[in-house]
Amino acid sequence: MLAVGTKAPDFTLPDQNGDMHSLSDYRGKKVILYFYPKDNTSGCTKQACGFAERYPQITEKGAVVLGISKDSVQSHKNFEEKYKLPFTLLSDPDHQVIELYDVWKEKKLYGKTYMGIVRSTYLIDEKGDIVKALDKVKPADNPQQMLNQLG
Repeated sequence: MLAVGTKAPDFTLPDQNGDMHSLSDYRGKKVILYFYPKDNTSGCTKQACGFAERYPQITEKGAVVLGISKDSVQSHKNFEEKYKLPFTLLSDPDHQVIELYDVWKEKKLYGKTYMGIVRSTYLIDEKGDIVKALDKVKPADNPQQMLNQLG
C-alpha cells in the first residue's frame, strides 16, 4: 500500500463509456479510490452496490467514488447497467495503475498461487494527498467504513 500522507499518483484511464478520467480531474473533491478483483462476482457486486446505496451521502460530503479493476470497458459498462451504479468504473487491463497503487499482489486460492488485485481502498483529500489506505477490505463493510471516514 502507498503511505498515508503521500501524494496520490496521478493516472488516466478509460471509464465504462470509454471516456478518459485522470485523478487530477478530481482536485477539490475527496476521492474514494477502490480497487476490486472482478466485475459481477459476489464480493465485488456487494461492494459496488454498497457504494451505490451510499452515493448520495458520499456526494453530499464532497466526495466521489472511483472503482478500478482490470476488467474491460465493456465489462464495466455491463456491470454498471446491471446494478445501476451511479459512479465511475475505470478499466486498467494492463494493471499499470493497479501496480502503481501497490495492490497487485501474490494471492493463494485452493493451494494455487497467482497474481491478482488485493481488494483495497484509498481516501484521497481535495489536494490529492492520501489520508487513508486500507487493504484486504471486507466488501460488505467497506462502503460504510469509507462513508464514516468522510466525517
